[in-house]
Amino acid sequence: MTAQANPTAAHHTPMMQQYLRIKAEHPNQLLFYRMGDFYELFYDDAKRAAKLLDISLTARGKSAGEPIPMAGIPYHSAETYIAKIVRAGESVVICEQVGDPATSKGPVERQVARIVTPGTLSDEALLDESRDNLLTAIDGDQGRFGIALVDISSGRFSLLEVESEEGLLAELERLRPAELLYPEHSAISSLLQGRRGLRPQAPWHFERDTARRLLCQQFNTQDLSGFGCDHLPLAIGAAGCLLQYAKDTQRSALPHIRRIQIEQRSEAVLLDASTRRNLELDLNLSGGTDNTLAAVLDKTRTPMGGRMLRRWLHRPLRDRHTLLARQGAIGWLQQEFRFETIAETLRPVGDMERILSRVALRSARPRDLERLKLALANLPTLQEHMADSDTSRIDELRLQIGTFPTLAELLERAIIESPPMLIRDGGVIAEGYDAELDELRGMSENAGDYLLELEARERQRTGISTLKVGYNRVHGYYIEVSKAQAVDMPVEYQRRQTLKNAERYITPELKTFEDKALSAKGRSLAREKQLYEALLETLAEALAELQDCANALAELDVLQNLAERAETLDYAPPNLVEHACIEIEGGRHPVVEAVLDTPFVCNDLHLDPERRMLIITGPNMGGKSTYMRQAALITLLAHIGSYVPAASATIGIVDRIFTRMGSSDDLAGGRSTFMVEMTETANILHNASDRSLVLMDEVGRGTSTFDGLSLAWSCAEFLAREVRAFTLFATHYFELTTLPEQCEGVQNVHLTAVEHNDHIVFMHEVQQGPASQSYGLQVAQLAGVPPHVIAQAREKLIQLEQDTRAADLRPAPTRQAIAKDNPIQSDLFIAPIPSEAEQRLAQIDPDELTPRAALELLYELKKLAR
Repeated sequence: MTAQANPTAAHHTPMMQQYLRIKAEHPNQLLFYRMGDFYELFYDDAKRAAKLLDISLTARGKSAGEPIPMAGIPYHSAETYIAKIVRAGESVVICEQVGDPATSKGPVERQVARIVTPGTLSDEALLDESRDNLLTAIDGDQGRFGIALVDISSGRFSLLEVESEEGLLAELERLRPAELLYPEHSAISSLLQGRRGLRPQAPWHFERDTARRLLCQQFNTQDLSGFGCDHLPLAIGAAGCLLQYAKDTQRSALPHIRRIQIEQRSEAVLLDASTRRNLELDLNLSGGTDNTLAAVLDKTRTPMGGRMLRRWLHRPLRDRHTLLARQGAIGWLQQEFRFETIAETLRPVGDMERILSRVALRSARPRDLERLKLALANLPTLQEHMADSDTSRIDELRLQIGTFPTLAELLERAIIESPPMLIRDGGVIAEGYDAELDELRGMSENAGDYLLELEARERQRTGISTLKVGYNRVHGYYIEVSKAQAVDMPVEYQRRQTLKNAERYITPELKTFEDKALSAKGRSLAREKQLYEALLETLAEALAELQDCANALAELDVLQNLAERAETLDYAPPNLVEHACIEIEGGRHPVVEAVLDTPFVCNDLHLDPERRMLIITGPNMGGKSTYMRQAALITLLAHIGSYVPAASATIGIVDRIFTRMGSSDDLAGGRSTFMVEMTETANILHNASDRSLVLMDEVGRGTSTFDGLSLAWSCAEFLAREVRAFTLFATHYFELTTLPEQCEGVQNVHLTAVEHNDHIVFMHEVQQGPASQSYGLQVAQLAGVPPHVIAQAREKLIQLEQDTRAADLRPAPTRQAIAKDNPIQSDLFIAPIPSEAEQRLAQIDPDELTPRAALELLYELKKLAR
């Protein structure tokens, strides 16, 4: 049995018994055990921490007769080490000394002050300012799933339910939680394999009655009907688990979590996981942030504005009224370049959202309050800049932002400029804010001046020119005179010490000064901490209004940012309509355009009820993928209320955007590239509607030619005939260009290229009709394929084309001949040969059959069919 498995064993030292008792309550987390100026880790924790942090592993004496592995870090730099541990997916338990070492008998009393986990971070040093840090919980039952999410660093708390595994995975891809709670030993675990931050919880943590009680306590309500979540039992169960976990780790009531936001999937344009990856909204296909839509769009002035912009991109809305209100705000901000003035006023606001959360958790640092002071001081100026608004959304934001003159004045008086990092060192509260603090600081800082002044007064009063005022560490402050002069000392002089040639005295005035001076620094720091806590308490009383203000400031930042981007990048306001259509004139891909050194070739797109599918052909690298993606990105931008990269656009509200593009595998999940392709295709065919936008690129290319061609044809025909979604279908199967002859609403377009002397120039222009060839050899040549390989391929191509022409001159093969030559594949486009039963049926005239003849014929046909 290890030491950690037997925490109360009497053969351990008292201090190690205390450590092991606390560690037993947190077996799977690293325990930072405060000892003086260090956090120490012991046993297995020390070994893990030494590897994670690259620190020395040592030993601390012995306990139970065995050396104790130990590693430690200075407490004043703990945040740096904690950040590294949390980024590695570990959790840290912070155990502080709460007893007084001077009065403690035995080990100093210690308690767990907080638990730092990846999903419950609030410290600025541990957070990525550009993205939300979400703690998420999931509960499920019979294919339906409830999701609860909270951002401890902002107080945002949301619930939603989804009706399928596909919906759950899509939401997880949108949220990308830092930590994910789910019932252990449940079917959900198989869906979550490979995700980071998984934390299985006991099933009873999701019990719904307990969850309702916890939520009502948190929001101080009788029931949850006011939040509109009574119809979400699974989400409520998840929320209860989530809330209890957050409280356990923060050791706090979480006062900044004030409301529940219910997310309805019907309110948003739904994007599945594949679509989010393919459109590279804020992560590129390599997992980085360069060359993404967010990288092009995000010029926000506050971190909270940048995070809100990313939430908008990942959750486009279908509410036309909201989108038009945002468009109106962007238009007003563009007038007279108002966005420039607003942006400069927002610059000092900083991350007010997260600062307020730290205020609520009582973990705000002095520089947080300084930034909050600057933010509040700028609000009156911001109000002036918004006063002449003629748009409803700007007016609503102005009212929500408000001003806080009392709090601004309080912080201005209380906090010095450029305060130190931590309150523990003092020097944060401004001079003149508190008379008692000023007096204590004066005693500590000006003790020498006071003693000189006292010495001069006492010399004059007693007439003893050699009197002096001194101090020693044993007896404290004193007034010293020679023995000869000590005969007639004033009555208030009390003898403190007798020396060989001198007497030392203390007076009531000096005693009072001594009491104050000796403890002045400690009392000064204690008073400053008391005043600081009172400041946090005062700010917390206005927390609700301040959080509403921060949320409005974040939205204003997003809107001014979109106005600046529209002006700088020449974006146009889309016309949002109720009827189904996507009409884009001069459309551009926002990311490709931003990285090109040459002008971007604009293209149009016209989709309406009579033109629902485009079969797109053309050479590789010709621009098919860019054309398709820009259609999706323009549509998405329109659904966040943004202007779009086009000369003009008229867009009907869509319900979903699907993409099946590129090739990738899922080796960890046991899925080949083709399997992934077919899974994504199946998802589209099952879930797309006539109000969806679908991008399909090279369907069927992952298998043999006839299989792939058959699948591509049937998928395209199903989308055109049954689903009737707006579809861009790119393919190299030229046979699909005959589909418009058989299906209404389908048309051909192609990307152009020009060939000259075996070289190819891509024009990137979309024109009507099918492409004439694919230019595969020319693209291979551009890619650097060796010339002799290209030459051999060209010879083989000529041979194949000749064989094809010869085959076209031969009589059409019979079904039996096709089966004999190729028992697995048959050509999709060879007309079917009638069977014997079909041929016999064609010879019959039903009007001439007697009942007996009809019965005999039926037996004959049955025999032929068999």
